[in-house]
Amino acid sequence: MEQTKKEKNELWEWSKALLIAFGLAWLIRYFLFTPIVVDGESMMPTLEDGDRMIVNKIGYEVGEPDRFDIVVFHAPEQKDYIKRVIGLPGDHVAYKNDQLYINGEPLPEPYLEPYKKEINEGTLTEDFTLEELTQLEVVPEGYVFVMGDNRRYSKDSRIIGVVSMEEIIGSTNVIFWPPTEMGLVE
Repeated sequence: MEQTKKEKNELWEWSKALLIAFGLAWLIRYFLFTPIVVDGESMMPTLEDGDRMIVNKIGYEVGEPDRFDIVVFHAPEQKDYIKRVIGLPGDHVAYKNDQLYINGEPLPEPYLEPYKKEINEGTLTEDFTLEELTQLEVVPEGYVFVMGDNRRYSKDSRIIGVVSMEEIIGSTNVIFWPPTEMGLVE
């Protein structure tokens, strides 16, 4: 009789421990971090199709995106996109001769240099101004202008327009799979 009571008590303790573990895992995934798989080539060479990353969901609950952050957001076609923040609220964004200009000032994009070197002719990023693409003079408050690093093959703010900060799930810069790619990305 005493043995059965002890077994039931041990079973109850294990059940509680498992329930707490699953509850904590759910809370962490739902509120803090979640995995995402890179789908497509729009962020190459920085991110490869199939890379698995961790999305930090809490960073923008207490702050806002910085220029060049890699963010995950809900796109118009019920899909999540991974892109790089180029323009912040109040910024005028333009490209001329493969050079990014923010508010008329040239800004370097070192993460694009390896890709630019592979191009034999033409430019990586076609010339444009924010007005030409969106009819806006500057990125509105509460929005960002995003672009994929693979500028020739990216569906980004040049096509879908500026992205509401409310649609941003979080930032990502940690690849955890495949093991050969594991680490931080800039």
